[in-house]
Amino acid sequence: MSLRTLLWITLTAGALLNGWQRFERRPVHPPDGAIAPDEPQQSEPHATARVQRGRWTLTPRADYDITARILSREDYKFDALAELAPEDLALGWGPMSDNRVLAHLDISQEVRFYTWEPRGPLPIAREDVVSHSANTHLIPVDAAVGSELARLRVGQVVHLSGELVDGKRSDGAWIRTSLTRHDEGPGACEVLLVGRVEVR
Repeated sequence: MSLRTLLWITLTAGALLNGWQRFERRPVHPPDGAIAPDEPQQSEPHATARVQRGRWTLTPRADYDITARILSREDYKFDALAELAPEDLALGWGPMSDNRVLAHLDISQEVRFYTWEPRGPLPIAREDVVSHSANTHLIPVDAAVGSELARLRVGQVVHLSGELVDGKRSDGAWIRTSLTRHDEGPGACEVLLVGRVEVR
């Protein structure tokens, strides 16, 4: 087999794989209405022992249970957190799970931040946008959960449960989870060690 043929096969296979992944992760389009109406549930952690994930030591801060609409997703392979949290989800609940509200917002994610911009007058108070949506760094508890997280699609309603954690890496790098839904900006992201994933 010539080098040119091998290169063609490799490029074609890569393009097909990329196309299939895009198809698998295509957004879904749910009906109007608050399709994830409930507030996230947070409580004192049942487990307090630290958890080791490669170079990271995780400290549980709270048990966390959320059912929310996926507003955006971003995968990471090369940044400082990628080995720990390979995926971020921007999640919305209550009014931020309703098409009629989301139609007035431009939502994006990059460099571990979730941002929103109004397209005009907001149909709800700015405070409600902030308190009913969040960027969440997802740490899968095992490979099976990681595989489930990798298949999630924008527009789906997903139920996630696990523990909000702080993390410290062996070289001194660290990350802290938010413990409130009313903050924004740097430090406002939830860091979730995901033990269970269920698409509703």
